[in-house]
Amino acid sequence: MTKIKSKTLFDLIKSLSKNEKRYFKVLVSNSSEAEDKKIILLFDLISNSEDLNKEINLTKSPSIKAAQIPNLKAYLFEKILQVLRMYHTTKIKDIQIREQIDYIQILIERRLYTSAQKCIDKAKKMAQTHLNLELQLEILKIEKSLVMQNISDVKNNVDNIVEEVQLLNQQINNINTFTNLSIKLNSFYTKSGFIRDEKDDQRIKDFFNKNISYYQEQELSIAEKINLYRLYIGYYFFLQDFNNGYIYSKKLEEIFESEQPLIENMPDEYIKALNNLLIAQYKLFLYTDFVATNQKLQSITSHPKVRINENIRIKLLKYFYTHEINKFFMTGDFNSGVEIIINQQGKELNLLIMMLDKHSSLILNYKIACLHFGAGNYSQSIKTLHKIINSQEHDLREDLHCFARIMNLVCHYELKNFDVIKHYIISTYRFLLKKDDLRLFQKYVLKFLKNLSLEMDNKDLLFQFQELKNQLTTLIDSPYEKRAFIYFDIISWLESKIEKKSVQEIIQQKFHSRITKES
Repeated sequence: MTKIKSKTLFDLIKSLSKNEKRYFKVLVSNSSEAEDKKIILLFDLISNSEDLNKEINLTKSPSIKAAQIPNLKAYLFEKILQVLRMYHTTKIKDIQIREQIDYIQILIERRLYTSAQKCIDKAKKMAQTHLNLELQLEILKIEKSLVMQNISDVKNNVDNIVEEVQLLNQQINNINTFTNLSIKLNSFYTKSGFIRDEKDDQRIKDFFNKNISYYQEQELSIAEKINLYRLYIGYYFFLQDFNNGYIYSKKLEEIFESEQPLIENMPDEYIKALNNLLIAQYKLFLYTDFVATNQKLQSITSHPKVRINENIRIKLLKYFYTHEINKFFMTGDFNSGVEIIINQQGKELNLLIMMLDKHSSLILNYKIACLHFGAGNYSQSIKTLHKIINSQEHDLREDLHCFARIMNLVCHYELKNFDVIKHYIISTYRFLLKKDDLRLFQKYVLKFLKNLSLEMDNKDLLFQFQELKNQLTTLIDSPYEKRAFIYFDIISWLESKIEKKSVQEIIQQKFHSRITKES
């Protein structure tokens, strides 16, 4: 029996809901097997334990010997998975389809070919509705075997089966091409962030064009279109082409909303589609549309036919905080953002960040730092930025590491910590050079901060702020320098200094001006 680490078993048991635990105990307790009695004891001890590192003493029970514990852990782990499979059979479509496949194989072994064919038809219909091409192919493989064994009794035309197989193989090949490209582009993005220069731009476009296969969009199946549109969204976002990213995000949303069963059968994909649309709407400042899409996303939890599992719950929570913070960035209401997101919901947010993958937690921490900066909480912003700066994940989202250091410098300027600014400028220069990310934007900002001092009078200071704003404004439309403004709205900060207003006031003025034009 495979050895199971204590943490693996601990995490599995802690992931169970109250209903799942009750179902497990009722089912296993009714067993007459001696081993099942022992694993119930182990299950209860781990379930009631709050700390993995706390010793769970099973040897006090006379029925359990120390040498048995490793095997009991492995047996308990497998038993929990078996019970969970039974518990969720009616809820998870893929399990239902595989169950039908199992029935087909049992019927074929008993030479009950007519009954097997009925199960094949049922399983095929389920797999088609759920857009599971791989299971459709597996079912067709069994159907071909059935034809070979009982060709006189099988009503399905052999040519139709062959044609179905060929079509499915073509669709699967297309989807594999699209998804392989997607994960490759995502790996580039999670390393360095948005493209930095012409070299990055050309490398990504060449890679994409070389690997994308020929297709006619109108001839693609729904499953192919979903994966194709997801590929193009990631591709255009990576290139900072948010207009085209928005077009494909809308296409993806429309597929799901024109085929309502897709939302019920593939809620995870629908949630990701809405998330991508929200990102595009945020980047393009389509505020009214953004609010409407955000309401759609949040209403998924009340959808009567969508099952909210733990994976979906955490994903929804991550997207909820991401887009709530983005909404405050758009409106400029940073004080409300800090009060609602940090003060009222901070405990839940911190727990979420600990549960997320490193990439997602990095993004959320950066957004929290920006929220504090906008509200003028510079010390809190520095504290959050240092979670990024001091992390060991420097090869993950190098862009965020770079701009976290830039914002850290600006926060120290606001706090008049001139004694540490000089030190941080040197370390930031070194980091940017190491990561090959010392662009004009960074050079202008670092030079500006280096020249500042406490002795500078208001007239000179105002000139320095205006000079930096003029330099940076010329970069806003640069295809490669413009990415800097995605990470940090430094123009609004400079305007706040020139106009002697808070950053919050400046962004709120811009928001109201945009909304007025929009209406």
